[in-house]
Amino acid sequence: MKKILLVIVMFLTLCGCNIMDMNNTPKKQVEKFFNGYQTLDKNVLESLDAIVNKETTLSTEQKNKYRDLLKKHYQDLDYNIKEETINGDSASVKVEIEVTDYSKLEREIEEKRVLSREEFFDETNTYSESKFQDYRLERLKDNKDRVKYTLYLSLTKVDNKWTLDAITETDEEKILGIYEY
Repeated sequence: MKKILLVIVMFLTLCGCNIMDMNNTPKKQVEKFFNGYQTLDKNVLESLDAIVNKETTLSTEQKNKYRDLLKKHYQDLDYNIKEETINGDSASVKVEIEVTDYSKLEREIEEKRVLSREEFFDETNTYSESKFQDYRLERLKDNKDRVKYTLYLSLTKVDNKWTLDAITETDEEKILGIYEY
């Protein structure tokens, strides 16, 4: 009986290690990274708050609308891992993402601000940034256009654990859907 228990314990220990190793791949770390966006994990929410707080022309109510817009954007992000290349303690993962395309719409919105500025005048016949931002947020919220990008994410193996290197500003803009193409 003791021998059977010992064999079972050894088997479970070996299986447990293999399961941990299966999650310690570049591909799995990239999946974890994008799942963080889709599930709005703590790191993503902290990053989202930093993005929203940079918007100095938005009122508190507008910032809340913008935050909700970005949350939906992140949850709607689709990704497909295409390939994984490992070279020693370095790796690269090719990922195709599909996100809401805000870059084209932001250009149109800014053009409207310039060409039709009077549409954003308040009751005193003065340009209202708040009125413009309400218009902008409403247009962004209604946007259904999607765009696909390919990202090449790099990872480094540190202490036998794969970790995602810092993403580039360009990749961040692609994830946000604001990359100018």
